Amino acid sequence: MHTKITRLLGAALLFAATAAGAAAFPDRPVELIIPYPPGGTADVVARPLSAGLQKYLGVPVVVQYKAGASGAIATQYVARATPDGYTLVMVLAAHAINPSLYPNLPYDSVKDFKPVSMVAKLPLVLYTNPKFGPKTIPEFIQYAKEHPGAVSVGSAGNGNTSHLALELFSNMAGVKLLHVPYKGGGPSIAAAMGGEVNAVFAGPDSLNQAQAGRLRALAVTSATRLPLTPGTPTVQEGGLKGYEVQGWYGLLAPAGTPDSVVAVLNKAVADTLADAQFRKTVGDLGYIPAPSTPPAFMDYIKQEMARWSKVVKDANIKLE
Repeated sequence: MHTKITRLLGAALLFAATAAGAAAFPDRPVELIIPYPPGGTADVVARPLSAGLQKYLGVPVVVQYKAGASGAIATQYVARATPDGYTLVMVLAAHAINPSLYPNLPYDSVKDFKPVSMVAKLPLVLYTNPKFGPKTIPEFIQYAKEHPGAVSVGSAGNGNTSHLALELFSNMAGVKLLHVPYKGGGPSIAAAMGGEVNAVFAGPDSLNQAQAGRLRALAVTSATRLPLTPGTPTVQEGGLKGYEVQGWYGLLAPAGTPDSVVAVLNKAVADTLADAQFRKTVGDLGYIPAPSTPPAFMDYIKQEMARWSKVVKDANIKLE
């Protein structure tokens, strides 16, 4: 009898300790892994996000960079981390594109992760060199039809969102464009400004170059016009119904992370994205805060994977 009571007491104490431990999350620093080098578009979101999470979680949020292999090194690191909510990765649209480009990824993009929340979206802009004739999407498409393979369009690299935006555009418009990949967004923008290519798909952070007359903003790739450039029509308005491409940023935890922990993290993200300072910081650069529930974020990832898989297959994109 005495032994039984001791066991019951022990079990009760263990349960209480476990409950207290769960309730105490977080009680130490959270590591936010970024799959790209400092100074890129991921950083623009990650820095104010980490500051907000630190404020609303009440513990330090340490940003760590693990660049390489199109984000796979950082993503694999988090897939294998302890599922306790203290190691998170901020994934970009590449997370949903990579499975189609790299068949032997060292992780499963869906099964190995627990979604926390979408964070932000970033529409692209189709910019042209100011000396390039077409000034609207219908004119651009008409010109491309009359000069098959002669209209050169730059991107930030093979398999990048800017490359897939071009392939989807070609497919939907029924035109053949000449894809010219560069090593990053900066060089591709410089090439369009210098006339090395006729056009480029790039982020709204280059709208200042359009305002200065060094580029022409032909259209935005979102479903609706951007507050940053309300005078620029959407590609859809130019005749390609259903065309929409957006870069996106979101948080994942390792699979097996407790729902209670994810709920705490999700609320901290939502509070951060509702913060006026965060909205201004990212909004001024064209990013659109996009909070979500964990299941909605995972559904979005699956939809993006299916969508880009088709584009990659149709365009026969192969990465060496």
